[in-house]
Amino acid sequence: MPIYNAACDVNKPQKGHRLADIPAHDPFVLADNRTGVYYLYTGGAPRLNGMERYGVITYKSTNLSEWEGPYVVFTVPDGVWAHPQHGAWAPEVHEYNGRYYLFVTLHNNDRRLEGEPVNGFSKHWRGTVISVSESPEGPFRLLKDEGHVLPETMMTLDGTLYVEEDGSPWMVYCHEWIQTIDGTIEGVRLKDDLTEAVGNPIRLFNASEAPWTNEEVLPDDNIRVYVTDGCQLYRTSGDCLIMLWSSYQSGSYVQTIARSKTGKLEGPWEQLPPLVKEDSGHGMLFRTFEGTWMLILHQPFKMPDSRCKLYEMEDTGDSFRIVIAREDLHGA
Repeated sequence: MPIYNAACDVNKPQKGHRLADIPAHDPFVLADNRTGVYYLYTGGAPRLNGMERYGVITYKSTNLSEWEGPYVVFTVPDGVWAHPQHGAWAPEVHEYNGRYYLFVTLHNNDRRLEGEPVNGFSKHWRGTVISVSESPEGPFRLLKDEGHVLPETMMTLDGTLYVEEDGSPWMVYCHEWIQTIDGTIEGVRLKDDLTEAVGNPIRLFNASEAPWTNEEVLPDDNIRVYVTDGCQLYRTSGDCLIMLWSSYQSGSYVQTIARSKTGKLEGPWEQLPPLVKEDSGHGMLFRTFEGTWMLILHQPFKMPDSRCKLYEMEDTGDSFRIVIAREDLHGA
């Protein structure tokens, strides 16, 4: 069971935390140019963070070395489709048209979907929702109370905002392997105010398309599944469209990368070698206020041992590569 400590209790936010002190999963960093502050977002949980219900927390830093927090920016409200005690996954905050938008995956384990469980995992309501705030510190409120972005019959997770070069917003997301066996990454066009989807989703690729072995056989079962997690999109200096995503290789979580052959969202996509192995993944890229590209991910996979790791990156024009692990920023 997770153990309370000063670095994770929302009732006792403090300064001076190092990344090694902070239990975190699916990290996302917003480098807010308005304030000169880095915001690290991760899911907040009652037993780990002293919250009454699941939600999203943030830590603040001006140097990526020492962090202040945690602070609650969102909690699952009453009276919506999601259950406040069933989880909040993969939060990320994007500045868009002058406001801040939180994408987070919520759940309702009590609202079951048709179909037998896969490897012991039942099918139930799970989906990414979008919330809005005037500040990166929240509070964030749901844009839409009655449902998530896509139909409740789809188990979608890890939704992220991607804005096309013509300004049109999309949500790119993972379609859960519990439904598909071979997990997919898909995209759906959003209305300009992000309140709802427009048209039908498009499939970008399947997890099994990676040339390296990435099937995962869960304990005591015999169904091979292919996992898609943590999609994030970036455009390089050479105008290449790159996607970070995560899966499994020989039973261990990996941070991998793909590239659109056409430079367009619909692809086709080619799979490149994984960036980081050693039970690491669900990463994202951001630029420091000095202009350096950084990758943040979590390692190892399981909480409460999971911690954020930072890597300095290089934009090679046609992809990104790791320059060095920034151990000096980890604090271990």
